[in-house]
Amino acid sequence: MSKEFVDIIYLISAVLFILGIKGLTKPKTAVRGNTLSALGMLVAVVVTLLHRDVVSYSWIVAGAILGGVVGGIAAKKIQMTAMPQMVALLNGCGGGASLALATASYIMTMGSTGYGSGFAGLLSVLFVLFAVFISAITLSGSGIAFAKLQELISGQPIGLPVVDIKHVNIGLFSLSALLVILLGFSPDSPFLFTLLVIATVCLGVTLVLPIGGADMPVVIALLNSYSGIAAAMAGFIMGNSVLIVAGSLVGASGIILTRIMCVAMNRSLTNVLFGVMAEGSEAIDADEIYEGKVTSAQPEEIAMILETAKRVVIVPGFGLAMSQAQHAVRELADVMERRGIEVEYAIHPVAGRMPGHMNVLLAEAEVPYDKLVEMDKINPTFKDTDVAIVIGANDVTNPMAREDKGSPIYGMPILHVDKATTVVVIKRSLSPGFAGLPNPLFAMDNCLMVFGDGKKTVTDITASLDLA
Repeated sequence: MSKEFVDIIYLISAVLFILGIKGLTKPKTAVRGNTLSALGMLVAVVVTLLHRDVVSYSWIVAGAILGGVVGGIAAKKIQMTAMPQMVALLNGCGGGASLALATASYIMTMGSTGYGSGFAGLLSVLFVLFAVFISAITLSGSGIAFAKLQELISGQPIGLPVVDIKHVNIGLFSLSALLVILLGFSPDSPFLFTLLVIATVCLGVTLVLPIGGADMPVVIALLNSYSGIAAAMAGFIMGNSVLIVAGSLVGASGIILTRIMCVAMNRSLTNVLFGVMAEGSEAIDADEIYEGKVTSAQPEEIAMILETAKRVVIVPGFGLAMSQAQHAVRELADVMERRGIEVEYAIHPVAGRMPGHMNVLLAEAEVPYDKLVEMDKINPTFKDTDVAIVIGANDVTNPMAREDKGSPIYGMPILHVDKATTVVVIKRSLSPGFAGLPNPLFAMDNCLMVFGDGKKTVTDITASLDLA
């Protein structure tokens, strides 16, 4: 198989990757985009295995079978509520693979012919070292993100008992940069290389520890970008152009998505990169906000209100994901539409625990794509909305972000559900969201709280409305 033919196939694969990512930008073309990207990767892998000198296919086949079985089972068994954890694990696996490749390259080259001399040799060393740097951070950082999302450790910001974790991050980053420089001039040093791996793995841990659950969408997007950059570095090490292209695409798109998430949460990208949380004010007393001001209601009462409504906006949040209420919500919407009620869904970019979380859940329930309205477009319409039904969306509807300058979330764009004539909040309790703040919305005169499981509550409302 000639090099020219392989390059042409790699180019076709790269085009499929680009078309795939383009398709993923819209719900209607997402499935096709995913298929094109998978096809591009399949073609690239097959051509690479046929083109490269392979000592034995036994381990490759065994790995492909094992990975395929694990991936297939995960795709079937993992619930959508656990998808953020799954993405974190996949990012970590990508980082781990790139770290293993860079380490193997260093071990095989050290003590033999070396990386060569001159600028080309220095460049080869730097590719390996940078691959170690970014992939080790991705591996350990993704592990901490998984542990937070899976609630194996606290989802709240975690610091260190003796020293400010920001100073630890700066120290580890400086040490890692120094080790990269030293190894660039003197690569034949196993001790320094091992120290670099340890320092960067620790840096990944300390970068993610101080980031709370409310910032997990940003962390996932950022780690996804890291895994792409690590893959691109692995491509440089292997001399594989399609891996460079694929990794660069993932890295660039991940950074763009991270920036979008930062704007949506009013976070500085620099602060996210170095694990710095926004400074908050003193603790806010929830009892002072809620006591004697919260009005609760039953599903039957909500059904009576919906009978006279002309426009209803449904606001999905993580509570919807936890209760798996997406199908129940679709059934409620169908009943309302049969009664002539206009129904739309307000989508906040960081609702849930990962970008697009609500879009995927509602698409699973076959909610029409044109019913999903982004925050900027839906906000001006709340003043003309009869009922806004909020299902577990806490921080993204918190008026503190708009009105309380002392709040840690002040300036974060939110859904202005409080402007609707009536707000119905379906929630298990008055417990705070990931930001750990009470929500004054719950105590407003036009807000009715329906306490209970999201799926059951929505089903009860649908049953009562259907009988009316």
